[in-house]
Amino acid sequence: MKTRIIEQIGQADILLPSLVGEGLAANDRVKVRMSALQAALEHAHDPGRSPASLDAECRAAGLDPVPVNAMVRDARMVATGRIAAPELAAMREAIFAEVATMLGAVEAGAPAEAKAAAERLAALKAQHGDEGVNEMGAAEIGKLIGVSENGADSLHRLIMDLHKALNRLAARCAEEVVAGAHAFGLTTEDRPAVEAFMRGLDSTRALKFDHPGLDTTAMRAGAKLVIQNDIGATDAHVVVTTLEGDTVTVTYTDVHRARARFFTDMFADSGAKWSGLERKKAPGLGDDGTFYLVTGRYQNPSQKARTDFLERVGASLVFLIDWNKARKVLRSWVSNGDSIRILDWAAQNRVGHRGFLQLGGSELVAAAVRHAASARIGFGERLDGALGREAAIDFIKAVLHACTEALLQGRSARAAHDQIEAELVRHLERVDSALLAIVVRQAGLARDVIAAVAHHLGNLQPPQPGDGRLLAMRARRIEEKADKIAIEARGEVARFNADRIIEQLVNRAEEAIDEYEQAAFIASLLRAVEPEMLKPLQELCAVGIAAAEAAASGVDAAAKVSDRRHDDSEDALAAVNRLIDNEHLADRCERAVTMLALSGKFDLVHALSALELARAVERATDRLSSLGHLLREYVLADIAA
Repeated sequence: MKTRIIEQIGQADILLPSLVGEGLAANDRVKVRMSALQAALEHAHDPGRSPASLDAECRAAGLDPVPVNAMVRDARMVATGRIAAPELAAMREAIFAEVATMLGAVEAGAPAEAKAAAERLAALKAQHGDEGVNEMGAAEIGKLIGVSENGADSLHRLIMDLHKALNRLAARCAEEVVAGAHAFGLTTEDRPAVEAFMRGLDSTRALKFDHPGLDTTAMRAGAKLVIQNDIGATDAHVVVTTLEGDTVTVTYTDVHRARARFFTDMFADSGAKWSGLERKKAPGLGDDGTFYLVTGRYQNPSQKARTDFLERVGASLVFLIDWNKARKVLRSWVSNGDSIRILDWAAQNRVGHRGFLQLGGSELVAAAVRHAASARIGFGERLDGALGREAAIDFIKAVLHACTEALLQGRSARAAHDQIEAELVRHLERVDSALLAIVVRQAGLARDVIAAVAHHLGNLQPPQPGDGRLLAMRARRIEEKADKIAIEARGEVARFNADRIIEQLVNRAEEAIDEYEQAAFIASLLRAVEPEMLKPLQELCAVGIAAAEAAASGVDAAAKVSDRRHDDSEDALAAVNRLIDNEHLADRCERAVTMLALSGKFDLVHALSALELARAVERATDRLSSLGHLLREYVLADIAA
């Protein structure tokens, strides 16, 4: 039990059972030490006799028999009435130290009795002096180990009295096991609370896997029930929960401030009121003796509400084991704030992080990157830079879940590794899908421009010319918006190190929009179009609209192929064929306009304007046809992967 930290937070009552045990063990040891002094005295007086062996007694009391037997064997008379032996002074000091241990245990449970015993011990130590040398008078040894016959006090008599007190305390602290907790002196009313705490603890205990910790002690201490849990192996990491009346009080200590805050955050919606984090100092706790203490109070007249809260406290503890280690590992892949956010999610969803650490932690993710994404994610690159912040968080959550499930279900580590690699590939494909969605948006803007041109041409009915100024302004605004989208898309492609075909798709879509905007500019200058010329121009615009729609539907289907929905590959390839067909139709329509322009039936301005408009639309369909060829390459490569 973590004695020092429990004393620091003022919950020493819970220590009594372990202190009584230590006191009784000290009683066993002091008896062996006093027997060793007696044997040394006898051997010094009669060195011709073989000294008695204390091997069995030493081992039973937990002492090393070698130095004890050596002291007895080498004891000798050096002057009248004086005996010398190796480690004799150390043995004398050890005897008084064992008595002090017994006294400390009695003090924890019977302070008035211990006070009188402490005065007796001080007087006896003064009588026996402190020579600090490996020689003692034979009479001195006799006084140290004997019981006076005239009723005077002696060390041996004090030891016997302390032993009796310890036995009385041990009876009071008789141990039983309640729902897995080591319990002492519980009342009938205490049991439901202990059972609730342990029910919560057991509901998540498996998530610690092979890590030690979570041993629980419960005892009645005066008016309150005290439940203490060691959590893990760190000395200053402990939680003590008390129940007194209608109030549950949780006292938590930790050397890591961030973990202490994480602990209290787990109860943000519970109604518990928490103190601020107090910075404390105690030698031997933490790197520099610093630890943090926080206290929470939950007050509720409902017994069910209190036991529910105790159950929640018990369930939360497993998520504190190795929490700081997990946070440090995760911040190699995402930001520190997002690391804590992930660990909070893992606790709230009872996934935990111990499985992740047990299966390799950072190396687990690094191996997935090396095997599945070395061309996309560079050495030392964080996942939020390669996948985007939310996608990286989502992936790490999936990793933690996969590790926990693999260990709970008894699956091999290799199976978990394979699942994580597949998950990484899926997340990378989602990045591609998000980038392809930008191309879909571009295709939609292209359609808006060419549809506006078609509408304008349809309204050019003499003597009511269309409003060319509005057409030009609208097309220019769309083209400027599309330029910004394309610039951002190229940046995203570079940032995510995405497939370069996606950047080429962005470029082709941008070029098509530029050509459609040029067509809109020319159309805005027209005041009227002869019906014979208007027909092929309207047919050409219809083809341009169809081409933009085919581009949008094809890229959208390709994005779904990246999400492993391979049934959409047929839709994507069919759209590519439509793009190619539309490019051929646009060629024919453009040639029909060219023939009319060169027929001599129209004035030069009319003919030249119609010809330039047709050529701009035809060039746009060429760009979209090129987009189609790139799209086919992308889809086929993705299917083959």
